Amino acid sequence: MANPLNLTSNTFFFIFTLTILYVAYTFPKLQPNQTNLVFYVHDHFTGEDSTAATVAGKTGPTSSILHFGTVAIVDDPVTNGPTIDSTLIGRAQGVYINSQLDGKALYMVFSVIFTAGEYTGSTLEIQGSDIFTLKKREFGIVSGTGYFRFVKGYGIMETEFMDLVNLRATLKLNVTVKHY
Repeated sequence: MANPLNLTSNTFFFIFTLTILYVAYTFPKLQPNQTNLVFYVHDHFTGEDSTAATVAGKTGPTSSILHFGTVAIVDDPVTNGPTIDSTLIGRAQGVYINSQLDGKALYMVFSVIFTAGEYTGSTLEIQGSDIFTLKKREFGIVSGTGYFRFVKGYGIMETEFMDLVNLRATLKLNVTVKHY
């Protein structure tokens, strides 16, 4: 029968524990990179250059995105400047749901897919509330791919232009993310 106070096993355990602690505290820790981006999303529900459409709501697909319960899909151009003529760097593709009873806020889930520039082929996954009556609002960056693999972060959305009558808007997204 083995003695629990056996000097050999206790010595081995002590040396093993010291080795693990040494490795844990002396190897360099991987520090995340921080990337700051500013880009513009052009959201157009009307016109020949329409990039968004309602697909469901209280009155069916003809519901306005400004009414509670309406669901819309988007495939908006993303540019590096505030005008639609600025360099196209990607697309914002996803879903908006009007989730506030008075119709003044959207729940948004969309991917920013970079198709040109330094981050070509990478994506950022955006999720959060968009109380579009506010000039500035914050949202979460919950995931990413490519250059932005293992990303987490936040963004500030600012309305650059809004035409509520024609349902057209230009949104400035100032994004800060940490990734490896």
